[in-house]
Amino acid sequence: MPIHTPPRILMGPGPSPVSPQVIQAMSAPVLGHLDPDFVSIMDEIQSHLRKIFQTENEFTVLVAGTGMSGMEAAIVNLLDRKSIIEENTRTLVCVNGYFSGRMVDIARRAGADVIAIEKPWGSAFAPDDIAKALEHYKNISVVTIVHAETSTGVLQPMEGIAKIVHDAGALLVMDCVLSLGGVEVAVDKWGVDAAYSGSQKCLASPPGLAPLTLSARAMEKIRRRKAPVQSSYFDALELEKFWLGTKRSYHTAAAAPLYYALLEGLRRVHDEGLPARFARHRRHGGAMRAGLESLGFRFIAESNNAVPHLIAALLPVGANDFILRNDILKDFNTEVGGGLGEFSGKAWRIGAMGEGADRDRVLPLLDAIETVFIENNIAVAPGQARSAAEQFYEQHKD
Repeated sequence: MPIHTPPRILMGPGPSPVSPQVIQAMSAPVLGHLDPDFVSIMDEIQSHLRKIFQTENEFTVLVAGTGMSGMEAAIVNLLDRKSIIEENTRTLVCVNGYFSGRMVDIARRAGADVIAIEKPWGSAFAPDDIAKALEHYKNISVVTIVHAETSTGVLQPMEGIAKIVHDAGALLVMDCVLSLGGVEVAVDKWGVDAAYSGSQKCLASPPGLAPLTLSARAMEKIRRRKAPVQSSYFDALELEKFWLGTKRSYHTAAAAPLYYALLEGLRRVHDEGLPARFARHRRHGGAMRAGLESLGFRFIAESNNAVPHLIAALLPVGANDFILRNDILKDFNTEVGGGLGEFSGKAWRIGAMGEGADRDRVLPLLDAIETVFIENNIAVAPGQARSAAEQFYEQHKD
């Protein structure tokens, strides 16, 4: 029997909806990972990624795996292990949500001496928070931060942070799994040394690949390591041999269909243009936010530091997370995400990203949420969510 999956409408925190063109790209014949035509595909992917990351970094590649593989690759290549160094150099992790917490876990598992500085979930870091930590904790070699936190919808301002980090003699690692392709990610302008993302959110491709870019400063540190990177699979020097130069060498077998899909997704980003794409995500995310607010949702992120295309919001009083999300999935074939960590069972995470950043996805979802609210005796007026969203659209015309 053929594989059958329902045509779900994905409006959660990821994966996001995938266009028919991207799906079609995966049906192209599989090529070997050192085939000259496949190498040309790799080169085109790199070219597009450099534009979207806004970087000139030569080392701009894909790591096989989801965004978490990009996180692990960036961290294990750059951190120092306590067991092999004379000075107790440390990794400073800025924690304000679920995924920055995962950075702490990865760094500790890899043997780093980790210092975690924390802000409440829903808050962003100020440059002064990092400056004070670097002044207090000595021998910091790596600082990690999340640009767009999927658990809370916080968008972290990045201006000025890299200078503080570099003046302290450290390197800056940035998670942009949620942000790349949806809002500006300016790696060179911001002075970021390592940035990673995932294929399945604003790049609107299937999960399974993690874009990773490393600065010349970062590559220099990797080449000076006193011991090999803990992971052979994520070793940047091995990935470099596969991705760069005129003569490529085997590292791992590439998942060719996923490369084809991401390339098609990247071409669609290029054709739309970054400014237009960012504006589309702002507009449709804003309409979604307006509709949810009219239904009594309260947003976790502070309004001046909110991701436009991922809304993390607390449910109205009396709303049952599991029952309502299950009703939306069952009755409207649509997936929205639940809360993580301290917001588990209390909040939803709703995405309007990639192909989902569209009026024809936003308005039907608001209608669906309103319907299941009414069916579950939550006091809302019929049509109020759509009305609030349409008013936003009217005020923010194309």
